Amino acid sequence: MTALKTMADMLAGTEDPAWIFAVNGFEPMMESSVESRFAISNGFLGVRGARSTTRGERWVVPARTYVAGLFDSPDVKQAAQALVPAVDWLGIQIALPGGPLVGHPGDVPLHRMTLDMRRGSVLSESHHLPTREIGLFVRTLRLASMSERAIGLQLIQLEVEHGEVDITFEASAEGMELGLATDRLDQTLGLWHTRYSGKRLALATLTSLQIDGKIVQPIALGPLKWSWRWKTRPGQLASFERFVAIVRTDALELDPGPTARDKLGLAQRAGWRGVVSAHEAAWTSRWLCSDVTIAGDDDAQHALRFAVYHLNGAANPADEQVSIGARALTGDDYHGHVFWDTEIFLLPFYSLTWPGAARTLLMYRFHTLGGARAKAAAMGWRGALYAWESAATGAEMSPEQVIGPDRKVIAVLCGRQEQHISADIAYAVWQYWQATGDDDFLLQAGAEILLETGRFWASRAGLEADGQCHIRGVIGPDEYHENIDDNAYTNVMARWNIRRALDAAALLRERWPARWRVLVGQLALEDTELEQWRNVAQTIKTGLDPKTGLFEQFSGYFGLEDIDLNNYAGRSVPMDVVLGRERTQNSQVVKQSDVVALLGLLPEEFEGDSAAKNFRYYSSRCGHGSSLSPAMHGLVAARLGDAAAALRFFRQTAAIDLAAKRVGSAGGIHIAAQGGIWMLSVLGFAGLSLRSDGIAIDPHLPTGWNSVAFSVQWRGRRIKIRIDQTERRLNATLEAGEPMILFVGGKPNHLAASAASSPISW
Repeated sequence: MTALKTMADMLAGTEDPAWIFAVNGFEPMMESSVESRFAISNGFLGVRGARSTTRGERWVVPARTYVAGLFDSPDVKQAAQALVPAVDWLGIQIALPGGPLVGHPGDVPLHRMTLDMRRGSVLSESHHLPTREIGLFVRTLRLASMSERAIGLQLIQLEVEHGEVDITFEASAEGMELGLATDRLDQTLGLWHTRYSGKRLALATLTSLQIDGKIVQPIALGPLKWSWRWKTRPGQLASFERFVAIVRTDALELDPGPTARDKLGLAQRAGWRGVVSAHEAAWTSRWLCSDVTIAGDDDAQHALRFAVYHLNGAANPADEQVSIGARALTGDDYHGHVFWDTEIFLLPFYSLTWPGAARTLLMYRFHTLGGARAKAAAMGWRGALYAWESAATGAEMSPEQVIGPDRKVIAVLCGRQEQHISADIAYAVWQYWQATGDDDFLLQAGAEILLETGRFWASRAGLEADGQCHIRGVIGPDEYHENIDDNAYTNVMARWNIRRALDAAALLRERWPARWRVLVGQLALEDTELEQWRNVAQTIKTGLDPKTGLFEQFSGYFGLEDIDLNNYAGRSVPMDVVLGRERTQNSQVVKQSDVVALLGLLPEEFEGDSAAKNFRYYSSRCGHGSSLSPAMHGLVAARLGDAAAALRFFRQTAAIDLAAKRVGSAGGIHIAAQGGIWMLSVLGFAGLSLRSDGIAIDPHLPTGWNSVAFSVQWRGRRIKIRIDQTERRLNATLEAGEPMILFVGGKPNHLAASAASSPISW
């Protein structure tokens, strides 16, 4: 019979360094970035990796807890919504007769915080020697349950190393007025509402303290606040546990309090051991489906685990009303808003390792289709133009002005001109359906998104005297150049979107005629309109020069100033800051390359050696002013066979959130960059791509990667793949599902369930 784990066992953590990140001591400049990196999340609750017992009395900003979908506006006249911080439920103060145990985090002589990625938890340990009379060793654990997403757990163990003094231990909730209006506060329950968006939040909590195994009754100090006092002695062990249950409702008439109490009751009955066990089992399941192992490159392995950890923690397959913001639930930057990042950089991971989460993220776009239709209509077009920045309703959340690096007010045009977002969403819909074969999703949601985005592009592209359709006045992914005409990325993606909408229409007409008739009625679609779509797709200008094989990024781009970026090597700021906004706009320097993005998403658009030509041309002109850029360049470089360059882009992407002295993550980790690391590894180095009749592998592993292994799901099947570079062999096992074909280097290999394939040469 297995012995029950003690709290000390739980607080020990994973020993394998490939699964952990640790930080020692206190560096004021890095503290906010550490909080982002060490965030825990389950897609509903996100908790930044702030200190609990060692924050000190002078730390005035509460630790951030976020609840997905908890958006509100600053005032009723301000349309833009932002993610509102929830209550910080981790507050701890320990006091001695002479004052607080910790006055300032730097006063703690020994402090170590560990992110345990395998277990999905954050642990800490600290030694306290405030006076010669007392010495304490404190260990903590926190988690946001992956098995029951409403539940958070905090465990603290305080060991008295020497000394006999009176000690006070206080547990509280903080930050209750950071953006929410209070409805009710009592000892174990708090209820709040947003001021303008009609959402409510409940937090139910339960605390307990034991000293040497005996429960000590607290003193109630007020709502959500308790205190314990006792006299220490050498060898004494105090163990604290706190459960919270947090529930959001999306209507003021819905009371989340009873549900929060019910979920708290379930956690209480399970006990902290049961909560930890269920949480860790859920993480084990996620790692089985999504882990990527690399032999030969420990740094790459570490970075890839960090990426997959945050990707797994960002999604909640149970809530179709939310998506994943640019910083997930790890920080305030971008106010929790959802961008194209989700569909282009995150959906590949979820579609191939967690289809349920991928479907939920796309259903968010279906539920916000009304907002996309309204935006298109307001701008004079038909169909659906999705918000560049989206929150709860799908309305446009992009600011109209910002302050630039020179402190001048700059007009922000992205909300009106960065329209490729509609094609990006359509792309994700089609890729998800290709990967999963989820016909129900296609029928109930996906086809409508494809048709309405296709309709938008057909109305947006205007036929002109030259016989071509043009899309004028847009911004591509390269945001250095605004109000441009015939952006290659936008136009080619628009053409692709229209053609997939037509494919969906033909498919539904043939296979599901009843559903097609319903959609035709709902959308008022006629055959004459579909024919007009075909004409637009055939005549839209793409910017491709058939003589050179180069796509011109937008009309007039080749005539702009050509700047040699080698002259600016080693710079610490983006190129638009170096050159100034006006010169940058009049140059060929790009923030991220639109044409390279096309190479990554639609490689079939590049024939012969044009892919390599376009990559060489645009990669030399890219300043990588976006965190999205290096991963996309790495993906394309790997597919083109330049594994060394791809590896440099891999490390550049990893450094965005993991560089030792980088503070750019203070506002949250760059979740799209983490998705890009996975894409670069699996779709780039391993060379995985989707086919209608199977999946294909074309490996280009970098030097030093002796092998790589990963799992993917395809149309109800789960496949484990291991690529051995040393032996130039590939092994594949169909772990679940019907027989299928795996193409390696273009050659078909048949896989049967539960039988490993014979080693395949590549």
